Amino acid sequence: MHPNPMVGCVIAVEGEVVGEGWHREFGGAHAETEALNAAGDAARGATAYVSLEPCRHEGKTPPCTRALIEAGIARVVFGARDPHLASGGGAEELATAGVEVVGPLLGDREARRENPAFFHAGSERPWTALKLAVSLDGRIAARPGVRTTISGDAAAEAVQCLRAGFDAILVGTETAVIDNPLLTVRGAVEPRVPPIRIVLDARGRIGTNSRVLTEGTAPTWLLTTSQSPPGWREEIRGRGGRPLEVPSCEAGRVALEPALRILRGEGISALLCEGGGALGSALLERGLVDRLHLIVSGRFLGADGVPAFPGTLPVEGRWRPVEEPRTLGTDVWLALDREEG
Repeated sequence: MHPNPMVGCVIAVEGEVVGEGWHREFGGAHAETEALNAAGDAARGATAYVSLEPCRHEGKTPPCTRALIEAGIARVVFGARDPHLASGGGAEELATAGVEVVGPLLGDREARRENPAFFHAGSERPWTALKLAVSLDGRIAARPGVRTTISGDAAAEAVQCLRAGFDAILVGTETAVIDNPLLTVRGAVEPRVPPIRIVLDARGRIGTNSRVLTEGTAPTWLLTTSQSPPGWREEIRGRGGRPLEVPSCEAGRVALEPALRILRGEGISALLCEGGGALGSALLERGLVDRLHLIVSGRFLGADGVPAFPGTLPVEGRWRPVEEPRTLGTDVWLALDREEG
């Protein structure tokens, strides 16, 4: 997903594969070019099967449409249409050049399921996922102000893999202060570009010795408001962090809708929020969450625990499963998408 879609291409002649490729790294050759290089002269008159409509724009690499035409590809079959103004329209360009084009073979829902952030084009805010680990009785901590480990090792490893696919990871002030998380990807999957670490901090409460400022190499942004002291901002900059002023709401907190619009303008297209409960609930109530990841533990935390969602769980009737529930050790991972409209 991040920062470009993972596209695959297979070139075949009469059912025999003569070349295949995929987009290996940001700024590297696209899938079509990789497959054409593998096919060589065998590409002339062949069929190219591509998961995404070939791009037609000049970016970090030349247009894939040009490469396919110059290689003599006779037919292109593609899965999903490219929704972006700059890169989309490749199918029409290929057809104009005399290439037979078949596609898109995937409907909008299928395409969004495979790569939702890429197909969130045109939105004023990032495609946003919320991940929360909750106990069986719906708690995220044993008591207010107490850091509590909810899920097990298998779920923790899966979270690292999840993080690798996002532009940025977001937490609220309380989570940053209480848990002091690192917010980096430390699993087996290495991201092509490390996600930016983002903390909401309206008043400047995060200490300059926080792990997001002192450990790891991923950039750290602090979304703050006019209420944070200028001296604190200077200290944050001295630690290599980036204070980014955003509007506040009546309660003095960061105004979420404007903040997300600013993040989109800063190039964040896929955002993972990892809590806490107050921030997660606020995002859900405002319809700002596109996918909900719930890691449900088999343990109970009791009445003193901090509820993940104060009041009624805000998912009933508006969400649909993305996949079958996954069992990870003693935990269950649920993934749900918000229904459009």
